[in-house]
Amino acid sequence: MSNPFLKQVFNKDKTFRPKRKFEPGTQRFELHKKAQASLNAGLDLKLAVQLPAGEELNDWVAVHVVDFFNRVNLIYGTISDGCTEQSCPIMSGGPKYEYRWQDEHKFRKPTALSAPRYMDLLMDWIEVQINNEDIFPTNVGTPFPKNFLQVVKKILSRLFRVFVHVYIHHFDRIAQMGSEAHVNTCYKHFYYFVKEFGLIDTKELEPLVRGAGTGGTREGMLGPKEMTARMCH
Repeated sequence: MSNPFLKQVFNKDKTFRPKRKFEPGTQRFELHKKAQASLNAGLDLKLAVQLPAGEELNDWVAVHVVDFFNRVNLIYGTISDGCTEQSCPIMSGGPKYEYRWQDEHKFRKPTALSAPRYMDLLMDWIEVQINNEDIFPTNVGTPFPKNFLQVVKKILSRLFRVFVHVYIHHFDRIAQMGSEAHVNTCYKHFYYFVKEFGLIDTKELEPLVRGAGTGGTREGMLGPKEMTARMCH
């Protein structure tokens, strides 16, 4: 974090949405501190994501989902002024992948939207999920719902699409700001976590694992396939 730009961007609350925080004194706060300590100690990310002995899987997953939501918010917030209706009229990850929005309210059928509109709906939707005590209970002893991991899989697969869009369409901006190392670390952490616990379907990972052609990439950039191969081998 010696880069002055990173201090300016990532140490401020320049987020797309307010950060969800864990209350001090709660079990999840302690788990969150344990997870952060592993990262700060420079522990291998493949080891850092593993479930600590004696901890419950749902608690560990809940802590990470909230953390990833905050981090991805921050990343998208840094490039959001360059992600507009004009620059990104379709929410996509290169020429082969288009993401359509669907929810239980206004968009009951998959609907093509611009990237900023999609992101807005996505972050609103995730915020509602993680602030819902019936899904993400904060009191120790309150059980998680039986469908908790199903909800988590949907949240994480949609958050992954933010990485896809940022890497393929806005990585030049990330590189220009000198923050690619931070974004790459966030992506690796996310990737190892979802792989460790099988939380994203392999097909969802294809845009950044198998590559999405050359569309949207810039000269001198790693393509999506090469990026994942180099960072997450």
